[in-house]
Amino acid sequence: MPLFCLHCFDKKDGGAALRAATRSAHLEWVVGNGPDVRMAGPLLADDGETMIGSVFLLQADSLDAAKAFSAADPYSKAGVFGEVRINEVRWAIGEGKPA
Repeated sequence: MPLFCLHCFDKKDGGAALRAATRSAHLEWVVGNGPDVRMAGPLLADDGETMIGSVFLLQADSLDAAKAFSAADPYSKAGVFGEVRINEVRWAIGEGKPA
């Protein structure tokens, strides 16, 4: 099954407040997607603490399925993200590499 990397960048104006207000729903939703979410976590600013977005490594049948996944994210629905980039990737090296 193809892998997709989703880079989701918070909008500059109001993204942080929306992220904080929606975080518990987002985390519950991510966990509910099970093993298709191979990796997920916040993107951090240069200070190493401030969340500025989210990144996912997602198994999905197609680019359209990855886009649908992104659209269903409570963060997306709340308007947290100013930009979302989705690219297919090939896992070449690293722990957890699919067979």
